[in-house]
Amino acid sequence: MSTLLKNLESPADLKDFSPAELKQLAEELRAKIINTVSQTGGHLASSLGTVELTLALHTVLSSPKDKIVWDVGHQAYAHKLLTGRLDTFNTLRQLNGISGFPKRQESPHDCFDAGHSSTSISAALGMAIGRDNTESNNKVVAVIGDGSLTAGMAFEALNHSGHLDRDMIIILNDNEMSISPNVGALSSFLSRKMTSRFFVRFKKETETFLNSVPLFGKDLIQLARRTEDSFKAFVTPGMLFEAFGIEYVGPIDGHNMEELIETLKNVSHLQGPSLIHVITKKGKGYQPAEDNPSLFHGKTRSYTAIFGEYLCQLAQQDQRVAAITAAMSSLLPFAEQFPERFFDVGIAEQHAVTMAAGMACEGMRPVVAIYSTFLQRAYDNVLHDVCLQNLPVTFALDRGGLVGSDGPTHHGVFDLSYLRHIPNITIAVPRDDVELKRAMLTATMHDGPFAYRYPRGNALGQLDSNTVEPFKIGESELLRQGRHATIIAIGSCVQTALEAAKLLAKEEIDVGVIDARFLKPLDEKCLLNAAQQSPCLITIEENVLAGGFGSAVMELCEQRMLYPKILRLGLPDQFIEQGTQEELHQIYGLDVTGVSNKTRDFLSKL
Repeated sequence: MSTLLKNLESPADLKDFSPAELKQLAEELRAKIINTVSQTGGHLASSLGTVELTLALHTVLSSPKDKIVWDVGHQAYAHKLLTGRLDTFNTLRQLNGISGFPKRQESPHDCFDAGHSSTSISAALGMAIGRDNTESNNKVVAVIGDGSLTAGMAFEALNHSGHLDRDMIIILNDNEMSISPNVGALSSFLSRKMTSRFFVRFKKETETFLNSVPLFGKDLIQLARRTEDSFKAFVTPGMLFEAFGIEYVGPIDGHNMEELIETLKNVSHLQGPSLIHVITKKGKGYQPAEDNPSLFHGKTRSYTAIFGEYLCQLAQQDQRVAAITAAMSSLLPFAEQFPERFFDVGIAEQHAVTMAAGMACEGMRPVVAIYSTFLQRAYDNVLHDVCLQNLPVTFALDRGGLVGSDGPTHHGVFDLSYLRHIPNITIAVPRDDVELKRAMLTATMHDGPFAYRYPRGNALGQLDSNTVEPFKIGESELLRQGRHATIIAIGSCVQTALEAAKLLAKEEIDVGVIDARFLKPLDEKCLLNAAQQSPCLITIEENVLAGGFGSAVMELCEQRMLYPKILRLGLPDQFIEQGTQEELHQIYGLDVTGVSNKTRDFLSKL
């Protein structure tokens, strides 16, 4: 490694760097990010696209006194390298390593935890209010991508920021917009000159002078403002932000470090909220990532692919079936085959759910495909707009359970708990790819809300026939008889339970296995029969124990005045750290060894 990055002690050192040294450092950062992510995985393209922007921010600002709030955090790898995490960067997204997202407990330079999108402007505005309340003088900057700006929360924050008129800077990192060189050069020139101290002072002095003109002063000021706004709207796309009361600057080249630094310095002296529109290129400096950035943002896994393929078959069979997604890529085949029934709403989960409710009111069978962790953002819409009206909307929850290296913001381990207490909803948790298809077919035939979840990772590859039969709702399946205990498992834990039972059988411990299939409704007849005939029950779920599947089984037994010995296996009342799925299963006793050991220990105590 060359010396600039290695010898950097803090981001404050950047203030003494020459333009040539900053350019060299940008190349070193890219090389380090590429080399590391090729080993650890992660969000390569987005972080490569913000290298110059990150260097400019840390050159102009004084972190951690000045606050840099990264939205989502996919683009913050260069920020991590510049703020003391070079030596540990090889542990990125690994068990006990540094997070793939900004994390407050990791560094004072990470002022706000990220992972879900569209939170940065709200958080930055809150920090600006807190700063003013304590009469401090630090800068607050929110960095938000064009994708994150599609969410309603971002617009709510823009509206409130303009209303409160607090000093803060919003960086719009736009990697989708293209702009011609001539227009780009003009907007860049105007942005730098119109935010210079000379121009700002001239503008204030002119306003003061016009205000002193008898009778016509205020009218002249309004005319001057309208003229300026019209001119800026003619050469820039900033009319929307100006309407919010936010000073718009840009668009400027996000890879021209000198322009970025000059613009940031000028804007940092403005009063009130400002937005700098920066045009960047995903994967900048690494051609494969530039050519196909989506491949370097995340990988589509087999369960996801199976879902997308079979949904196309369902749509072919039933003209009512439509697909809605919130900026996820699993439905690209559906979009190609059924464009008139495909809707990508962007990062707007609340809108997606309520729009689906409206479609269901008119006889359609919409399938809302969202990661489990992101449906949390639309909880009220699920409850109020879908379930209260008992509408036939299907929720297909990708990445249900532990997802691995993306960590606590992305683990889908709460959905069973936050959905099962809502009236009218049916919840299925298929154990493999064949059962996933059966759940999908059942959902489109059901006259009410229906949710199913499937895990991240490879499907089990079970033998499949050409005919898919729907489930009888609420029916479980007895997979193995047992005299000493019965394991009642759900979803991905069923295979683990079967393998644990085989392992225990070698020790002459006879354990039965039931695939519950449904969290709601439960198969009362099967489960109560198991409770009456087995000395003990063991429930297994890849979900938090609080309010989850095991809780539902216990509640059922209590309601029927049966009190068997029950051991619940699942996840504790805490946020689960990052690590591979295998590592996390082992840590929390949800692998074959853990389940067999806990079952053996439980039986020995009885």
